[in-house]
Amino acid sequence: MILVLLGPPGVGKGTQGARIAVHYDVPTISTGAIFREAVARGTELGRIIQRVKIDQGEFVPDEIVVKAVRERTSEHDCDTGYLLDGFPRTVPQAEALEAMLSEKKLRLTAAIEFNAPIDQIISRFSGRRVCPVDGATYHIENQPPNHAGLCDICNSQLTTRADDAPDIVRKRMQVFAEKTAPLLEYYSIQGLLYEIDASAEPETVFGQVVTVLDGLK
Repeated sequence: MILVLLGPPGVGKGTQGARIAVHYDVPTISTGAIFREAVARGTELGRIIQRVKIDQGEFVPDEIVVKAVRERTSEHDCDTGYLLDGFPRTVPQAEALEAMLSEKKLRLTAAIEFNAPIDQIISRFSGRRVCPVDGATYHIENQPPNHAGLCDICNSQLTTRADDAPDIVRKRMQVFAEKTAPLLEYYSIQGLLYEIDASAEPETVFGQVVTVLDGLK
């Protein structure tokens, strides 16, 4: 099973991806996670990523993303399939993925599109709080810490990520609409696109996903 998750930032792809990975026993490949690890380790990829203004809504160039994904999907834990979160973001990236799969005589199982109203997405971002020490994530409404403003794990003061500001979120949504939305047509034409209503509770959303994927077996 090889899956692509599509949808605007903050729609819940990460949450659902984690559930899908456990349920179907496939690794999740998140380009965001790959980039953050590269920056933390100070690798060549990390130094390139640091020059991209991701916190202002910019995307990493296609050729860099494609190379990172190619290397990651060549690891042994991907031999029986994997879940792609954050890739592809553009039609050229989708074409590169198709070429990579074709080289290995593999095919994409499905592209799952998650949708939610923009106001709901902005609310999710604006309420998010992150621990700068251990990376724990909270939400002031949906998942508040035991003590307001403090991390449950290390008691550090929680912070708000710069790219969670409403104006940055709107810019990211605009970039998504311009660069990523054409993927919907690309995968729709191939008969691989399946739409999921991500405005509901996570458990309900996951139920929709399982119904779709089990139907493809």
